[in-house]
Amino acid sequence: MDGMGSAKYTELGAFLRSRRARIRPGDVGLPSGPRRRVPGLRRDEVAQLAGASVDYYNELERGAGSQPSEQMIAALARALRLSADERDYLCHLADRPVPVQGGAAAHVHPGMLDLLGRLTATPAQVITDLHVVLVQNPLAVALLGDQSGSRGHRASFVYRWFTDPAARNLYPEGDHDRQSRSFVADLRAAAARRDRKDAEAGSLIGVLLDASPEFAALWADHDVAFRRDDRKRLIHPVLGPIEVNCLHLFSEDGRQRLLWFTPAVGTDSADLLDLLAVIGTQDVADPAGTGFTAGGRPSPP
Repeated sequence: MDGMGSAKYTELGAFLRSRRARIRPGDVGLPSGPRRRVPGLRRDEVAQLAGASVDYYNELERGAGSQPSEQMIAALARALRLSADERDYLCHLADRPVPVQGGAAAHVHPGMLDLLGRLTATPAQVITDLHVVLVQNPLAVALLGDQSGSRGHRASFVYRWFTDPAARNLYPEGDHDRQSRSFVADLRAAAARRDRKDAEAGSLIGVLLDASPEFAALWADHDVAFRRDDRKRLIHPVLGPIEVNCLHLFSEDGRQRLLWFTPAVGTDSADLLDLLAVIGTQDVADPAGTGFTAGGRPSPP
């Protein structure tokens, strides 16, 4: 990538330092500790939250190093709890285009990030209305797999559901038809809520109509319904079926949702979710061929 050294990149470093200084450790789920020599976060803490190396982040604050990718800008915006305007300004300083609103690098509202950070004892994640996962907590990764690696149309779980058979390994086969209908009805509701000429939703629907006869047949039924809550069975490669309630909290414009998963009453799911927390994201073999390790990570190819 291009080296950084212009006045704009010097300003980028100053901007990151100013945003870092205003964040208290407790705001992002970190312990304050008795002795802190900086008013806000330390550089290593920002690097940890953004999934970057400390050396790389230090270079960014110095206005040096390599140009940050769109994904790194999104990670920094989340780590520093930037507003949408601040995220856009960071893109400007880094000479990167502002990501599309519903893409994998889309901005996550700081309020949703705050709620996600407080849900430490239950799997939770923030997704877009087109089912693109934006951020997951560790238990969601352990339960559902790391959903952050896909780009383009594949970033949408709805797209993968109708085009990649491996995506369906997360649900029992007997539930596939119901899930398919629910995904299509939810996508129609999301597309209707957006502007009629919305290119992102229109492109996803058009590709799915061409790629999946099943999707095309269900789309022709004209069912429409947002997924606001759901009771579902999920297949974990080591723990087996886990029955959960999936609850949704919508953003004001409806384009983002906070999902969290609680054990279904009358099942052993509470014990299984407790065990999931113990297993965490350990790399355990994938005995069931699901495409996930026991910790939820995609299995090696």
